[in-house]
Amino acid sequence: MGRRRKRKPHERDVHGILLLDKPAGITSNDALQRIKRLYRAARAGHTGSLDKPATGMLPLCLGEATKISSYLLNADKTYVAVARLGEVTSTADAEGEVLETRQVPELNQELLEKVIAQFVGDIEQVPPMYSALKIDGQRLYKLAYQGLEVERKARPVTIKQIDLQHFDEDSFAIQVHCSKGTYIRTLIEDIGQALGCGAHVSSLRRLSTGPFKEAQMVSMETIEDLAKEGEDGDAALDQLLVPGDSALEHLAEVNLSEEMTYYLCLGQAVSVPQAPTDGLVRIYDHNHAFIGIGTILDDGRVAPKRILKTSN
Repeated sequence: MGRRRKRKPHERDVHGILLLDKPAGITSNDALQRIKRLYRAARAGHTGSLDKPATGMLPLCLGEATKISSYLLNADKTYVAVARLGEVTSTADAEGEVLETRQVPELNQELLEKVIAQFVGDIEQVPPMYSALKIDGQRLYKLAYQGLEVERKARPVTIKQIDLQHFDEDSFAIQVHCSKGTYIRTLIEDIGQALGCGAHVSSLRRLSTGPFKEAQMVSMETIEDLAKEGEDGDAALDQLLVPGDSALEHLAEVNLSEEMTYYLCLGQAVSVPQAPTDGLVRIYDHNHAFIGIGTILDDGRVAPKRILKTSN
């Protein structure tokens, strides 16, 4: 077994999920490191990056909540994107070099909605070169910055809904509800291609991830102001966190007796009356404290899959 990392003297034992409203102009990792420092958290991780120019929902997991971050990576997302028509860029957003300029056709709501409807449902996308996707162990964006382009296989994604918000002579805005792995820049490029004029993203904002909605987000300014108060601001900072199990509301709940809790935390599967017959479950101890994620075995017992260290 690997040696457990020792907490540094200045770090706090803080656990939960911060629903950050990421500001434009910083990377998701920059935002993560800033929050980790402001919270003085021993561990932190994000649940799927946002492009540097993008804003909005960036769930950041602190402490033991990092153990469930992968379950948010798989969650549906909702975005609002504004597209600039008639310009194709190297990065598919406003940050890139303009590669091609084309005339924009005369737009109307019927035309736009007809084209947009072609992309609703199960589709395939070719990931952009300027993305964090790894091929042969290398991030695509690092290759792109070297002027290299490699072949990328199309990947299946699901666009569950697209609503046209507004449009003018050379732009439109849409709200998109989509599955994990969807590239909004690619979607906008493909819509622009279907319109015959090309397009790129001029602004992008993520409104929701899984169960977490826009109204729950906290600004970086709010966090920085509270952090200035030092230890006096710690309690207020912690109040901004949502509990880890709030990310798992789609999973069935299983409650254990004290004896069941003891054995499950030792790594043993336990028999729980009226438990679900398959799949993953949220597990709560005899005090109804969330202790982790379990899986239902073929014989119906509940086995531990990811147990939080904070449980007793």
